[in-house]
Amino acid sequence: MTDRPAPVTEAACEPEATNPWVKVWDPLVRIGHWLLLVAIATALITRGEPETLHQAAGYFVAGYVVFRLFWGISGPTHARFENFLASPLAAIRYLTHLVTGKGTRHIGHSPPGGLMVIALLVVMSLTAGTGMAMENRTPVPTALESLLQGEARAGGDDDDSPWEEVHEASANLLLGLVFFHLGGVLLASFGHRENLVRAMVDGKKRAA
Repeated sequence: MTDRPAPVTEAACEPEATNPWVKVWDPLVRIGHWLLLVAIATALITRGEPETLHQAAGYFVAGYVVFRLFWGISGPTHARFENFLASPLAAIRYLTHLVTGKGTRHIGHSPPGGLMVIALLVVMSLTAGTGMAMENRTPVPTALESLLQGEARAGGDDDDSPWEEVHEASANLLLGLVFFHLGGVLLASFGHRENLVRAMVDGKKRAA
């Protein structure tokens, strides 16, 4: 007796169901992102008043920077620096293609998004570091003091501490980067027709 082939049923002819969503952002990245937003907003709104709240927000920002550096080395795939570091030329090319409707979609960070992560970490480090220097009355390096005093004589206010001047300047730069970041998120969401804000809430993005 020869074996007969099994009958082909309708269910067997149907393609396998595929998941249209892929997990991208891990819980620590998502939770840290939103807590960082609250901390930065708190620090910028208080501007030192009340001092305790302002300092608490600053210490959280500093702690987040340390965590993000560690997570960028040992975290999941899309959180690692090696997976989203890009050159400025790649970022410009991506943005040019995006505004013309030909942008390449990235599951993780896009080239300008990756550069924004680095820029934010650097400026947050500078802002938090100078704030701690003010609080602890850390001596100002001679080169920095001479530079800022020269600017003060050229028309600035020489009553401010050098640390305070750098702290305020970096805080204003941080605010500018935050607005650029928000603009980039809106542009990419529109260009790729996906909700990047929601992706940072549930961690999921549309599969490639």
